[in-house]
Parts: sequence; C-alpha cells; structure tokens
Amino acid sequence: MFLAVDPSPAAVAHLDRALQPLRAAPGAPRWTPPSRWHLTLLFLGDVPAGLLAPLTTAVAPAVAGTPPLTLQLAGAGRFGPPRRPAVCWAGLTGDVAGLTALAGRLSAAVQALGLPVEDRPFRAHLTLGRWRPGRPADAALPDRLAGYAGPAWPVPEVVLWRSHLGRAEPRYERVAAWPLAG
Repeated sequence: MFLAVDPSPAAVAHLDRALQPLRAAPGAPRWTPPSRWHLTLLFLGDVPAGLLAPLTTAVAPAVAGTPPLTLQLAGAGRFGPPRRPAVCWAGLTGDVAGLTALAGRLSAAVQALGLPVEDRPFRAHLTLGRWRPGRPADAALPDRLAGYAGPAWPVPEVVLWRSHLGRAEPRYERVAAWPLAG
C-alpha cells in the first residue's frame, strides 16, 4: 500500500506526449504506463488488515491540516549512479514545500500506529521508468527533459492505493481518499 497524490489527467497527457520521442531510445528504461503514475508520499508496504481502519483514521487529520496545493511536473532526473542508473523520474515545481510537509505529517501518523516507515527524506518526484540490471542504460536520457514544464494543477486529495502485484502488470486499487482543504 502507499499514500499518493495523483497528477491531473491534463498533466498526465502532457507529460506522456513529451515522453513519446524517448520511449524507443536506445538505453531507455522500462517505462511505467501513464495510467500508473502517482506522486508517492509514503510507501507503506503490506498493512495488516487489523490496522487498515486505524490507518485511515490516523491519516485524516494529517491531510486535513494541508492548505490547497498546486503542483506542476517539470524537469527530469535519475536515481542511481551514471554507470548504473535505476530510476528515471519527472520533477515537480509549485507547492513542493507544502507537499513535503504533508508527507512528513503522514509519516508521523503512520509511525504512531507502529507501522514501519522508510528512513530517508521525502523527495518529490514522479517515477517514469526503471532501468533493468544488466541491460544497456542511457543515464543522460532524463537530460532531454531538463526544460520540460507541464500544466499546473490543483491537488484535490490524497489517496491510499493498494498494489496488486503478479505476473501481469501491477494493478492499483483505490482504498480510501481524503480531500485537501479548499
């Protein structure tokens, strides 16, 4: 499970069009389908069934204190060293400080329930694709999106998603959502 903000359909369509020339580039990552693009605020992993109701209760006040946020997908980068990049991502501009504060409040609420949380700082990004180990990887590919700027959109809600992993492409199930102020 994970808590996320979803980009608007217009933002998704705009970025998808910008990625078209890169999709078949040599050394490109395995691209994530646009239908699975989320801005993950907090990865939860497996949440025991008995903690789902307390989780949804704990998340509500963390989200309720969030002022209206406007975000914009802009630029790109990679995680991992140039010789072995791992993740290609799109960056964000706009109310990133507010989004980061929200991620921090969500982390604190989840930790208070006793659920484990990744011990690393939140870095706002949208994962576009992952390079597979042992395959050619063009670490400079994200540089082609350095000047990218998509349309801004207001963030309406935070969503709790459940991943269903298997042999086929992962499928996401919307479990709960909390509206932002405004």
